[in-house]
Amino acid sequence: MDKIGNLKREKKVFRSRVIFSVVIMLSMTLILTLRLFNLQITKHDFYVEEALGNQMQNLPITPIRGDILDRNGKVLATNEFGYRLTITPEKVTNLNDTLVELEINDYIDAIDIEKFNKNLNRFKKFHNIPIKFNLPESEASSFLVNNQMPGVEIEPYFHRVYPYGASSSHLIGYVAAMSKEDKSKYDKKNYAGTSFVGKIGIERQYENLLHGRSGIKQIERNVAGRVVDSKVIDPSIPGQDIYLNIDIDLQIKAESLLGDTRGVIALIDVTDGSVISLVSTPSFDPNWFVDGISVKQYDELKNNEDLPLFDRSTKGLYPPGSTIKPMVALAGLEQKNITIKHTTFCPGFYKLSNYSRKFNDWKRTGHGSVDTIEAIAQSCDVFFYDLAYKMGIDQIHESLSLFQFGKKTGIDIPGELGGILPSREWKKINKDEPWYRGETLITGIGQGFMTASPMQLALATGAIANKGQLYTPRVLMHTQSKNGESYLESQVQSKQIPIKDISNWDLIEKAMRQTVYGKLGTAKRLNNKLSYTLAGKTGTAQVFGLDPEEKYIADNIDEKLRDHALFTGYAPIENPKVAIAIIVENAGSGSSKAAPLARALLDEYFIRNPVDSEKL
Repeated sequence: MDKIGNLKREKKVFRSRVIFSVVIMLSMTLILTLRLFNLQITKHDFYVEEALGNQMQNLPITPIRGDILDRNGKVLATNEFGYRLTITPEKVTNLNDTLVELEINDYIDAIDIEKFNKNLNRFKKFHNIPIKFNLPESEASSFLVNNQMPGVEIEPYFHRVYPYGASSSHLIGYVAAMSKEDKSKYDKKNYAGTSFVGKIGIERQYENLLHGRSGIKQIERNVAGRVVDSKVIDPSIPGQDIYLNIDIDLQIKAESLLGDTRGVIALIDVTDGSVISLVSTPSFDPNWFVDGISVKQYDELKNNEDLPLFDRSTKGLYPPGSTIKPMVALAGLEQKNITIKHTTFCPGFYKLSNYSRKFNDWKRTGHGSVDTIEAIAQSCDVFFYDLAYKMGIDQIHESLSLFQFGKKTGIDIPGELGGILPSREWKKINKDEPWYRGETLITGIGQGFMTASPMQLALATGAIANKGQLYTPRVLMHTQSKNGESYLESQVQSKQIPIKDISNWDLIEKAMRQTVYGKLGTAKRLNNKLSYTLAGKTGTAQVFGLDPEEKYIADNIDEKLRDHALFTGYAPIENPKVAIAIIVENAGSGSSKAAPLARALLDEYFIRNPVDSEKL
């Protein structure tokens, strides 16, 4: 008799088998889905790259960056062919072991490894990531012959070079690796193969011209992924060469004059606004930044108390001091607050009615009775205290704004600051306080809230030389394509300051001439054996205020709190060619510290550009 089956048990076994089978199937499906996700999503870029065997691929051709040259064709920035060592992480079995082996064989050092690890997250694992730039040709050849490390390769490339090193670095700027911000700012298609972009100075200002246009090449790879053929579909167009108005020899001369001091020199052509020399010291070597500056080098620059990375030529704002007295006097004459025959008695101080404080002149014994010419030539503060009081802050602000004070000059260098030309409204907005009478007086001698850049001072001085013609300063002279077919010249821009009476402008010219040639002129030591005529104005700007009875003694004051030395001027007087402005931080007297530097640089300029005596 057959055994009666246990149907309940059989159903239970069957059900468990079905559940087990379903779990296995779901697990396999999940594994397959995860694998597909990994292949299609997570490692999509890598496998697209790996699947290029016997396939065609379009790659960008990075254009050659344009050169930067001075007005005489001397190369300030160019490109040199070199070799770099790269690592492709996906092709390396153990990245750390590979780095150690490279270091043991003296191909890289600890600094290279540090920079490489820092840059890892900016690249994908299948990219050839640079670890060492600018390898000597002998070292590159040796590596190619002896290399047994998969994923480590030598690549040729063009790298940026600045032949004059630290000279003019703030002006020229430098290129460095593209940041995430750079990649979002520039055209992705045109910059697809670009690794470096301009960061500051002319390199940044004219990045679009210097970069050029990327091309496209088509490559064919074999099953091993090696390139077996390539052809250019769309050639790249090299960047434009940039010619500057700058004279690099005068730059070097100006830098040598400033030496280790903190300062700025601006020299402009008063006939068209071109910038012949613009120097900020101390400086730095832009070559450090091209292939990635080390942490140690950057810390040295960043922590230097003299701020070598700070561009004083466009961002440095200083009290203009007495260098604005010619503009204030001109405004007083034009507005009829004073006349050509007007005189003021200077006892060595000035007092306002119902005000206890004394406003001291720099010459405590006083200048006696002085007219406008004498007041400018001798830099009499009391004369300008009195004039400022008569004019009032509203009229001072309106008049000086015509000379571009308080505004950016429009120079073609990024990051320019406009300075401060104070007014009632400015103080209310920024200090939430009313304007006081005493503040009007010190504004009249370029102190107090007022600040200006050396370029603003040079520009305003040039406007006096030009009888009111105010030019926009231009560093760019022209651009030119590598083949010489394309040429673009920088456009001259200017505006005319309104003139009510030309004799007033002539009077200011005479006063600035007397600064150099007068017996009591503050810059009289400059007129010894001059081969050209020079009009000027010295200035000494206080960094902090003194009590009325306190005497300024430089040796008793911290070096960073001492007065700034200033000088402005133009030459030749009869047929003006150039205007100059110099600020030497914490150097003291403008007549003894800044004026001699102006004389030395102008001497050099006129040796290179002799004065036509027939036009004088």
